[in-house]
Amino acid sequence: MTGYYTSSDNFALLPATLLALFGLAAMFFPRRGGLVLLLMGEGFTGFMLWRQWSFVEANGSPLVAFQGGLTIDGMALFFNAIFVLAAVLCALVSYRYLEIAGEDRNEYYGLMLLAQSGMFFLAAGTELVTMFIGLETMAVSFYILVGFLRADRRSNEAAMKYLLLGAFSTGFLVYGFSLLYGLSGSTRLAEIAQGLARLDPTDPLLLLAVATTGAGLAFKIGAAPFHMWIPDAYEGAPTPVTAYLSVASKAAAFALMLRIFRGPLGDFRDLWQPMAVALAVASLTIGNLAAISQSNVKRMLAYSSVAHAGYILLGIIAGNDMGYRGVLVYVAVYAFMNLGAFLVLVVLRREGIGGESLDDLNGLVKRGPVYAVLMTVFLLSLAGIPPTAGFIAKYYVFAALIEAGQYVLAVAGALYIVVSLYYYLRVVRAMFLSDAGQPLPLAGSWGVRISLAAAALGTIALGIYPEPLLRWVNAC
Repeated sequence: MTGYYTSSDNFALLPATLLALFGLAAMFFPRRGGLVLLLMGEGFTGFMLWRQWSFVEANGSPLVAFQGGLTIDGMALFFNAIFVLAAVLCALVSYRYLEIAGEDRNEYYGLMLLAQSGMFFLAAGTELVTMFIGLETMAVSFYILVGFLRADRRSNEAAMKYLLLGAFSTGFLVYGFSLLYGLSGSTRLAEIAQGLARLDPTDPLLLLAVATTGAGLAFKIGAAPFHMWIPDAYEGAPTPVTAYLSVASKAAAFALMLRIFRGPLGDFRDLWQPMAVALAVASLTIGNLAAISQSNVKRMLAYSSVAHAGYILLGIIAGNDMGYRGVLVYVAVYAFMNLGAFLVLVVLRREGIGGESLDDLNGLVKRGPVYAVLMTVFLLSLAGIPPTAGFIAKYYVFAALIEAGQYVLAVAGALYIVVSLYYYLRVVRAMFLSDAGQPLPLAGSWGVRISLAAAALGTIALGIYPEPLLRWVNAC
């Protein structure tokens, strides 16, 4: 008989434990020490993830802990590496941003670490209660981070809307989880799969479980028509939080979706595929068309993220190995290019000026030519223009759809690239062709420069030479 808490359990849980401990320590650390603790925590977490990767590779099989509650496999480690990258880049730019906003407090860095601790369970969890606890740990941390600018009315309003809609969507997800438990008699994904296999695919309770679970997950990934929270939350939150939320939270939600729809619901594609197609088409349509009329760049990127959720869903809809790899590639590439776009907006932040409207970008090439060029690279990558990494991501998704015979969806996705080019090039036009007006200083710092350099390197290098990323994805 094995013990309740074995050495394997401890080894599997160590990254989340380190994140939680450093997060709590950051909240009580003396002023200006929070960033140091976050970087230390990410360093130790990265080292433990590397050790886990070495263990999984050496054994040729995943590390299963807590009697099936946690599974450390290639996918879990891949997503957690993205979480580490996003946290470090966003934290480096937050120091100067919070100082300007008058909110330079260590609780910010502690909440970032606690949110990431919850994300770990979404990527590695293979048990419903474990996943739910991870989801709520992440969500509650983000509710607070979105409203972190106490004196900013927009930030407070965004946090309240995010909280109310988040609680509403969580109800759908929990109801779906409870139905899966009731139909299978277990909360572990492997046992749920065995229990559901004995059911008639036309069982109305099974259909209800798939529908409610899918609706709850659609909110978390920001897919239309469950995207109502995204524009307000992205616009009102501090820009580094918006960047972290748009990349890490979305990646964690897609990890959870892959666990469920490739796991226990994998044999019921006929039930959930039509819903996934509807979500993808709605996201591409609403996200791209709504972004056209936006004059606030954060809001434009928010609607853009809705469209990108649609593209990632296309990889899941394909349902083949190419589609699975396409999802992983897209999430990794999206982390670099979307973070980069938001980080350029951080440079425009000044005392009393958010630096997020299209007018704030007017003539940026004259004030900061490097920032203007980098923003152009990030936007072209988001549109999927070669030789940027965004082209590789979209290529994998479209190739998966063609391999699966989903030609109409592939053509529709390609046509929406033309629509996205319109609103992305509006920003490029403002930076290079519009008059700068009254020259204003830029709020650059060493943290911003390091983070932007890393995001640009990933966006360009993975577009020119994606082989290392593709090898890693193939190993997952």
